[in-house]
Amino acid sequence: MSGPGISVVICAYTEDRWEDILAAVSSVHAQSRPALETLLVVDHNETLRERLAKEYKDSSEGSVVRVLANAGPRGLSAGRNTGIAAARGEIVAFLDDDAVAERDWLRHFAEAYADERVMAVGGRTVPVWASGRRPDWFPEEFDWVVGCTYRGLPRGRVRVRNVLGGNASFRRSAFDAAGGFATGIGRDGDKRPLGCEETELCIRLSRARPEAVLLIDDRAVIHHRVPEIREHFRYFRTRTYAEGLSKALVARSVGAGKGLESERRYATRVLPAGVARGLRDALLARPGGAGRAGAIVAGVLTAAGGYVVGSVRARRGGTTFRVPAVGVAARE
Repeated sequence: MSGPGISVVICAYTEDRWEDILAAVSSVHAQSRPALETLLVVDHNETLRERLAKEYKDSSEGSVVRVLANAGPRGLSAGRNTGIAAARGEIVAFLDDDAVAERDWLRHFAEAYADERVMAVGGRTVPVWASGRRPDWFPEEFDWVVGCTYRGLPRGRVRVRNVLGGNASFRRSAFDAAGGFATGIGRDGDKRPLGCEETELCIRLSRARPEAVLLIDDRAVIHHRVPEIREHFRYFRTRTYAEGLSKALVARSVGAGKGLESERRYATRVLPAGVARGLRDALLARPGGAGRAGAIVAGVLTAAGGYVVGSVRARRGGTTFRVPAVGVAARE
């Protein structure tokens, strides 16, 4: 195997996703470009950790699976940082525990790192709806609500401000330069706030290494399961509000200029076009057109409300987060 060694980190927290976790690991083992190792990081659930350790205790040299306990506070960010600290590869890739990667996922990541300036590469995440199809009212512009690639992101292999955490990779040296994922921003089970930790990290990385190149390659595809509960408007509303809370924390950390740079284009170009498409479909009597237009408007208003609340809390010091060292300095 030529090129950099890649460690794949999968963070898990509940036995309810047992079959999904096994499928995620199997998809890593089936890669056309083999991973150096798979790290399963379990978030403060000893029963799940012991069960996974037993499941993979006989992993072979060609499919090494290491099961670790989250060494930090509860939550996805600390789990990822645990994986980074333990990883042996030059590249650290992240896969959600309820997703499966296509066969060439790691190959496309590895190809991009031939350019030494490239510090992060993300991919395309496709939703797998529990009901078998996208709800008529659910706009593609808001697929980030269910952790997937949304309409409006550029296609091909292109330079971006930030990658999306459930399908992403970084050079180890990126964490040496910028630190790890900030705790207090990202997911903690189903608690809020629920995202933006990868956005904050990528902006911090670009400031620490101005020459760094961050890419998305939409050929690096994973398929992400969307449970039935997330197909309902109630979850949509909760998640968009949580995104506003998280964006307020990111803006506090890196400034509104960078923190909301991509969001401004999204809000002024992508979303108005989506509303127009929805209204056109409604006029043509196509299913869900009016619902999609309404959902976009509701999503914007709810996220804006979350941002205002999050900004007030941040100014009052009600929410804090920490950037841990997980690179060379942390290991010495």
